[in-house]
Amino acid sequence: MEKLCTISCIILLLLLATVEDGVVVCEEEEGQKCVTSWPCPGTTQACKEQCNRDYPNGYGFCQEDKTGSVCLCAYDCVDPTFRNLLNYSVMVRGLLNKLVSRSLSVAGKWQHHQLRRLNIHEYQGAELMGKYGVNVPKGVAVSSVEEVRKAIQDVFPNESELVVKSQILAGGRGLGTFKSGLKGGVHIVKADQVEDIAGKMLGQILVTKQTGPQGKIVSKVYLCEKLSLVNEMYFAITLDRNTAGPLIIGCSKGGTSIEDLAEKYPDMIVKVPIDVFKGITDEDAGKVVDGLAPKVADRKDAIEQVKKLYELFCKSDCTLLEINPLAETSGKQLVAADAKLNFDDNAAFRQKEIFAMRDPSQEDPREVAAAKADLNYIGLDGEIGCMVNGAGLAMATMDIIKLHGGTPANFLDVGGNASEGQVVEAFKILTSDDKVKAILVNIFGGIMKCDVIASGIVNAAKQVALKVPVVVRLEGTNVDQGKRILKESGMTLVTAEDLDDAAEKAVKAIAK
Repeated sequence: MEKLCTISCIILLLLLATVEDGVVVCEEEEGQKCVTSWPCPGTTQACKEQCNRDYPNGYGFCQEDKTGSVCLCAYDCVDPTFRNLLNYSVMVRGLLNKLVSRSLSVAGKWQHHQLRRLNIHEYQGAELMGKYGVNVPKGVAVSSVEEVRKAIQDVFPNESELVVKSQILAGGRGLGTFKSGLKGGVHIVKADQVEDIAGKMLGQILVTKQTGPQGKIVSKVYLCEKLSLVNEMYFAITLDRNTAGPLIIGCSKGGTSIEDLAEKYPDMIVKVPIDVFKGITDEDAGKVVDGLAPKVADRKDAIEQVKKLYELFCKSDCTLLEINPLAETSGKQLVAADAKLNFDDNAAFRQKEIFAMRDPSQEDPREVAAAKADLNYIGLDGEIGCMVNGAGLAMATMDIIKLHGGTPANFLDVGGNASEGQVVEAFKILTSDDKVKAILVNIFGGIMKCDVIASGIVNAAKQVALKVPVVVRLEGTNVDQGKRILKESGMTLVTAEDLDDAAEKAVKAIAK
């Protein structure tokens, strides 16, 4: 018999894969909370009835383990709160089981939804930080020359100089180049020159080291007050696997790449893990401030700013909060001069206001379309479009294409439970890429049925003008039906017996 706390009992119910007969007892001031088990009598209802019969205040349900199905029966001795928590844990387990049952490894696609981390613009991040009491420069985002003119009159009537920042979801803006020829995506100019420089940025394509040669369009510019900075530092909060919680990273030098700083000044990097259950303490924040080593800012005020940033990180479901530089002004104030914030897409349901800030114009339109269709897509620069079921098989397909001298144009995983409609959408996305010279369909039917894929290919051919060769390799569940559907469709397809054969034929197809 093992002594555990209440939360451990709940974790046991949620996560335990194998339950042996016996009792787990939780000692607390109010009494004991117990979980016991026995072979499942057949159904969850029968388990509940037996649990209620043996323990009047018990709650039971069946759970699969490695040896079969067991009945878990939980009962509290005194504290009714435990019963509520238990009911909640059972509800959560039910929801998790429904989700897991839809995952690719079991019966569907849940685990293979597009994994994305919401990224917002600098001006949006500054607005959000301001709501949490974080010091940020005064600024306003504008999208037209008329708005620039109005902002100068209403927001900055007494400023002699302003900072004009192009807004794209990529780093390296300051050293970027517009396709129009303008150098730099960030400029400090006289107030009477703001309208001219902003007009040269708006609607233009800015190319930086992070955008790739295609660049990104500047739909907004951010006008900010020019601060008199006396010191620049680096600050970030991220999630750390080693400590299983938030990790605050600081450096007394900032304003440049943290990778370069870490390489040149590793001793200047301070890392402070935060106990996710306790939250940030004054001691934690003090360690961060000491590592930042501010020169003029008040230490107590700096500690409060660190705590407010941590509050923002947690309450907004951030995956990354990076401020570079975190600066000190001549007024002895700590200011988040420039920031990058990413958010966990799993929290979209409770962070609706933040996720409404998403800017699809800054994303690959093919990836946006794929996400809407519940397809896992990442665009690449090759010539062979790939449609595969399963991330592992997709990676293997890309590797073998490369082995035979070709280059994959994308990663596209339709998952294990794709519909015909999703297959059609997949083909639309593949054919929308002008670089694609051939398409390779590689399906190993397990959960995903080959006849569904085949029907989707046929329907896609009716809706999309297929102007490139299509190589198809089907194997697994309903493979004969799938091949018959393709044969009877009258489509001109290149069939392959195995993956190696398929990749070789796809590479030869683009060489013709």
